[in-house]
Amino acid sequence: MTEGYRESVPVLTFPRQTFVSLLVFALIWEALSYLAPYLGIPPFAIPSLVRIAKSIATITPVDIVVTLGRVIAALIVSFLLGIALAMAMYRSDSLDKYLHPMIRLFMAVPVVSWILFAVLWFPGVEFRIAFVLVVVCGPVFLIDTLDAMHGVPRELRHMMQSFRPTTWQYFFKLMLPAIVPTIFTSWKVNISLAIRVVTIAELVGAVTGIGHQLSVAQELFSVADVFAWTLVLVALLFLLEAIVARVEARVLRWRA
Repeated sequence: MTEGYRESVPVLTFPRQTFVSLLVFALIWEALSYLAPYLGIPPFAIPSLVRIAKSIATITPVDIVVTLGRVIAALIVSFLLGIALAMAMYRSDSLDKYLHPMIRLFMAVPVVSWILFAVLWFPGVEFRIAFVLVVVCGPVFLIDTLDAMHGVPRELRHMMQSFRPTTWQYFFKLMLPAIVPTIFTSWKVNISLAIRVVTIAELVGAVTGIGHQLSVAQELFSVADVFAWTLVLVALLFLLEAIVARVEARVLRWRA
Protein backbone atom coordinates (compact mmCIF):
# COMPACT_ATOMS: atom_id res chain seq x y z
CA MET A 1 0.00 0.00 0.00
CA THR A 2 2.81 2.36 0.90
CA GLU A 3 4.71 1.56 -2.28
CA GLY A 4 1.61 2.18 -4.40
CA TYR A 5 1.07 5.51 -2.67
CA ARG A 6 4.65 6.58 -3.28
CA GLU A 7 4.38 5.68 -6.93
CA SER A 8 1.18 7.71 -7.28
CA VAL A 9 2.87 10.89 -6.05
CA PRO A 10 4.86 12.46 -8.89
CA VAL A 11 8.40 13.50 -8.13
CA LEU A 12 9.19 17.09 -9.05
CA THR A 13 11.84 16.79 -11.75
CA PHE A 14 13.64 19.09 -14.15
CA PRO A 15 13.23 17.54 -17.62
CA ARG A 16 16.20 17.50 -19.94
CA GLN A 17 14.16 19.23 -22.64
CA THR A 18 13.46 22.13 -20.29
CA PHE A 19 17.14 22.49 -19.48
CA VAL A 20 18.06 22.47 -23.17
CA SER A 21 15.39 25.07 -24.01
CA LEU A 22 16.56 27.40 -21.23
CA LEU A 23 20.18 26.94 -22.26
CA VAL A 24 19.41 27.80 -25.88
CA PHE A 25 17.46 30.88 -24.77
CA ALA A 26 20.36 31.99 -22.56
CA LEU A 27 22.87 31.57 -25.39
CA ILE A 28 20.69 33.53 -27.82
CA TRP A 29 20.22 36.29 -25.26
CA GLU A 30 23.97 36.48 -24.57
CA ALA A 31 24.69 36.64 -28.30
CA LEU A 32 22.15 39.45 -28.75
CA SER A 33 23.72 41.38 -25.89
CA TYR A 34 27.02 41.42 -27.81
CA LEU A 35 25.39 42.13 -31.19
CA ALA A 36 23.09 44.89 -29.89
CA PRO A 37 25.36 47.82 -30.92
CA TYR A 38 25.66 46.42 -34.45
CA LEU A 39 21.86 46.03 -34.67
CA GLY A 40 21.23 49.63 -33.68
CA ILE A 41 19.98 48.66 -30.21
CA PRO A 42 21.31 50.47 -27.12
CA PRO A 43 23.62 48.17 -25.13
CA PHE A 44 21.61 48.65 -21.91
CA ALA A 45 18.47 47.38 -23.62
CA ILE A 46 19.81 43.82 -23.82
CA PRO A 47 22.08 43.32 -20.79
CA SER A 48 24.47 40.40 -20.69
CA LEU A 49 23.91 37.43 -18.41
CA VAL A 50 26.75 38.65 -16.20
CA ARG A 51 25.00 41.97 -15.61
CA ILE A 52 21.73 40.17 -14.92
CA ALA A 53 23.51 37.87 -12.46
CA LYS A 54 24.92 40.92 -10.65
CA SER A 55 21.42 42.39 -10.41
CA ILE A 56 20.08 39.12 -9.00
CA ALA A 57 22.83 39.20 -6.37
CA THR A 58 21.61 42.63 -5.16
CA ILE A 59 17.95 41.59 -4.83
CA THR A 60 16.45 42.37 -1.42
CA PRO A 61 14.75 39.29 0.11
CA VAL A 62 12.32 41.46 2.10
CA ASP A 63 10.60 42.60 -1.10
CA ILE A 64 10.17 38.99 -2.19
CA VAL A 65 8.68 38.04 1.18
CA VAL A 66 6.31 41.03 1.13
CA THR A 67 5.00 40.24 -2.36
CA LEU A 68 4.69 36.54 -1.58
CA GLY A 69 2.80 37.31 1.63
CA ARG A 70 0.39 39.60 -0.20
CA VAL A 71 -0.30 36.96 -2.83
CA ILE A 72 -0.85 34.10 -0.38
CA ALA A 73 -3.05 36.16 1.97
CA ALA A 74 -5.19 37.46 -0.90
CA LEU A 75 -5.57 33.99 -2.42
CA ILE A 76 -6.72 32.53 0.90
CA VAL A 77 -9.30 35.30 1.38
CA SER A 78 -10.45 34.97 -2.24
CA PHE A 79 -10.79 31.21 -1.87
CA LEU A 80 -12.85 31.42 1.33
CA LEU A 81 -15.14 34.12 -0.08
CA GLY A 82 -15.52 32.25 -3.36
CA ILE A 83 -16.42 28.96 -1.67
CA ALA A 84 -18.89 30.66 0.70
CA LEU A 85 -20.67 32.56 -2.08
CA ALA A 86 -20.70 29.49 -4.33
CA MET A 87 -22.41 27.47 -1.59
CA ALA A 88 -24.96 30.23 -1.02
CA MET A 89 -25.70 30.61 -4.73
CA TYR A 90 -25.99 26.85 -5.17
CA ARG A 91 -28.53 26.61 -2.36
CA SER A 92 -30.57 29.59 -3.56
CA ASP A 93 -31.67 29.89 -7.19
CA SER A 94 -32.84 33.47 -6.62
CA LEU A 95 -29.47 34.50 -5.23
CA ASP A 96 -27.76 32.79 -8.14
CA LYS A 97 -29.87 34.64 -10.71
CA TYR A 98 -29.19 38.03 -9.12
CA LEU A 99 -25.49 37.60 -8.33
CA HIS A 100 -24.34 35.72 -11.41
CA PRO A 101 -24.60 38.72 -13.79
CA MET A 102 -22.77 40.89 -11.26
CA ILE A 103 -19.95 38.37 -10.92
CA ARG A 104 -19.60 38.20 -14.70
CA LEU A 105 -19.48 41.99 -14.76
CA PHE A 106 -16.67 42.00 -12.20
CA MET A 107 -14.71 39.51 -14.30
CA ALA A 108 -15.07 41.71 -17.38
CA VAL A 109 -13.55 44.78 -15.70
CA PRO A 110 -9.84 45.18 -16.62
CA VAL A 111 -7.26 44.96 -13.85
CA VAL A 112 -6.07 48.49 -14.58
CA SER A 113 -9.57 49.81 -13.91
CA TRP A 114 -9.72 48.01 -10.55
CA ILE A 115 -6.38 49.55 -9.60
CA LEU A 116 -7.64 53.04 -10.47
CA PHE A 117 -10.82 52.42 -8.47
CA ALA A 118 -8.77 51.22 -5.50
CA VAL A 119 -6.59 54.35 -5.61
CA LEU A 120 -9.66 56.59 -5.68
CA TRP A 121 -11.66 54.67 -3.05
CA PHE A 122 -9.15 53.57 -0.40
CA PRO A 123 -6.33 55.51 1.34
CA GLY A 124 -4.26 52.54 2.54
CA VAL A 125 -1.80 50.96 0.11
CA GLU A 126 -2.07 47.47 1.59
CA PHE A 127 -5.85 47.53 1.44
CA ARG A 128 -5.70 48.71 -2.17
CA ILE A 129 -3.49 45.81 -3.18
CA ALA A 130 -5.59 43.31 -1.24
CA PHE A 131 -8.79 44.69 -2.76
CA VAL A 132 -7.48 44.39 -6.32
CA LEU A 133 -6.23 40.84 -5.79
CA VAL A 134 -9.44 39.63 -4.13
CA VAL A 135 -11.78 41.26 -6.64
CA VAL A 136 -9.80 39.69 -9.51
CA CYS A 137 -9.15 36.22 -8.06
CA GLY A 138 -12.34 35.76 -6.02
CA PRO A 139 -14.74 35.46 -8.99
CA VAL A 140 -12.57 32.74 -10.54
CA PHE A 141 -12.85 30.61 -7.41
CA LEU A 142 -16.58 31.31 -7.24
CA ILE A 143 -17.47 30.51 -10.84
CA ASP A 144 -15.31 27.40 -11.02
CA THR A 145 -16.67 26.04 -7.74
CA LEU A 146 -20.27 26.80 -8.65
CA ASP A 147 -19.95 25.14 -12.05
CA ALA A 148 -18.38 22.09 -10.40
CA MET A 149 -21.28 21.87 -7.95
CA HIS A 150 -23.81 22.01 -10.77
CA GLY A 151 -21.80 19.32 -12.54
CA VAL A 152 -22.36 16.73 -9.78
CA PRO A 153 -24.65 13.99 -11.19
CA ARG A 154 -28.31 14.40 -10.30
CA GLU A 155 -28.54 10.78 -9.15
CA LEU A 156 -25.90 11.34 -6.49
CA ARG A 157 -27.61 14.50 -5.28
CA HIS A 158 -30.99 12.78 -5.02
CA MET A 159 -29.45 9.82 -3.20
CA MET A 160 -27.75 12.13 -0.71
CA GLN A 161 -30.93 14.13 -0.15
CA SER A 162 -32.84 10.95 0.62
CA PHE A 163 -30.82 10.67 3.85
CA ARG A 164 -32.01 14.17 4.85
CA PRO A 165 -28.55 15.59 5.55
CA THR A 166 -27.86 18.97 7.06
CA THR A 167 -26.39 21.68 4.85
CA TRP A 168 -22.88 21.01 6.16
CA GLN A 169 -23.23 17.24 5.78
CA TYR A 170 -24.48 17.68 2.22
CA PHE A 171 -21.48 19.85 1.37
CA PHE A 172 -18.72 17.92 3.13
CA LYS A 173 -19.97 14.42 2.30
CA LEU A 174 -20.96 14.95 -1.33
CA MET A 175 -20.04 18.31 -2.81
CA LEU A 176 -16.55 18.81 -1.44
CA PRO A 177 -15.13 15.47 -2.63
CA ALA A 178 -16.72 16.05 -6.05
CA ILE A 179 -15.36 19.56 -6.56
CA VAL A 180 -11.84 19.09 -5.12
CA PRO A 181 -10.21 18.56 -8.57
CA THR A 182 -11.80 21.78 -9.84
CA ILE A 183 -10.65 23.64 -6.73
CA PHE A 184 -7.05 22.67 -7.38
CA THR A 185 -7.38 23.80 -10.99
CA SER A 186 -8.71 27.16 -9.79
CA TRP A 187 -5.75 27.52 -7.47
CA LYS A 188 -3.33 26.92 -10.32
CA VAL A 189 -5.07 29.51 -12.50
CA ASN A 190 -5.32 32.08 -9.72
CA ILE A 191 -1.69 31.71 -8.65
CA SER A 192 -0.56 32.75 -12.12
CA LEU A 193 -3.17 35.51 -12.19
CA ALA A 194 -2.28 36.82 -8.73
CA ILE A 195 1.46 36.96 -9.50
CA ARG A 196 0.75 39.17 -12.50
CA VAL A 197 -1.85 41.34 -10.78
CA VAL A 198 0.12 41.99 -7.59
CA THR A 199 3.03 43.32 -9.63
CA ILE A 200 0.81 45.87 -11.34
CA ALA A 201 -0.95 46.76 -8.08
CA GLU A 202 2.37 47.37 -6.32
CA LEU A 203 3.36 49.86 -8.99
CA VAL A 204 0.79 52.30 -7.59
CA GLY A 205 1.81 53.74 -4.25
CA ALA A 206 3.61 50.76 -2.74
CA VAL A 207 7.06 51.34 -1.23
CA THR A 208 7.88 47.64 -0.86
CA GLY A 209 7.45 44.56 -2.99
CA ILE A 210 8.61 43.37 -6.37
CA GLY A 211 6.29 45.73 -8.23
CA HIS A 212 7.85 48.72 -6.46
CA GLN A 213 11.34 47.48 -7.33
CA LEU A 214 10.32 47.08 -10.97
CA SER A 215 9.08 50.67 -10.92
CA VAL A 216 12.42 51.85 -9.54
CA ALA A 217 14.30 49.85 -12.16
CA GLN A 218 12.16 51.42 -14.88
CA GLU A 219 12.91 54.94 -13.62
CA LEU A 220 16.64 54.12 -13.66
CA PHE A 221 16.41 52.52 -17.12
CA SER A 222 18.00 49.39 -15.64
CA VAL A 223 16.92 46.55 -17.91
CA ALA A 224 19.15 44.15 -15.97
CA ASP A 225 17.23 44.85 -12.76
CA VAL A 226 13.92 44.48 -14.58
CA PHE A 227 15.04 41.14 -15.97
CA ALA A 228 16.29 40.01 -12.54
CA TRP A 229 13.03 40.82 -10.75
CA THR A 230 11.08 39.20 -13.58
CA LEU A 231 13.06 36.01 -13.04
CA VAL A 232 12.16 36.18 -9.35
CA LEU A 233 8.47 36.44 -10.23
CA VAL A 234 8.74 33.43 -12.53
CA ALA A 235 10.54 31.47 -9.81
CA LEU A 236 7.80 32.35 -7.29
CA LEU A 237 5.15 31.20 -9.76
CA PHE A 238 6.90 27.87 -10.33
CA LEU A 239 7.39 27.39 -6.58
CA LEU A 240 3.75 28.02 -5.69
CA GLU A 241 2.49 25.87 -8.55
CA ALA A 242 4.83 23.05 -7.48
CA ILE A 243 3.47 23.23 -3.93
CA VAL A 244 -0.13 23.10 -5.14
CA ALA A 245 0.69 20.22 -7.49
CA ARG A 246 2.31 18.33 -4.61
CA VAL A 247 -0.72 18.81 -2.38
CA GLU A 248 -3.04 17.85 -5.24
CA ALA A 249 -1.11 14.63 -5.80
CA ARG A 250 -1.49 13.69 -2.15
CA VAL A 251 -5.16 14.61 -1.85
CA LEU A 252 -6.14 13.03 -5.17
CA ARG A 253 -3.82 10.02 -5.03
CA TRP A 254 -6.87 7.79 -5.57
CA ARG A 255 -6.92 8.92 -9.22
CA ALA A 256 -3.53 7.34 -9.95
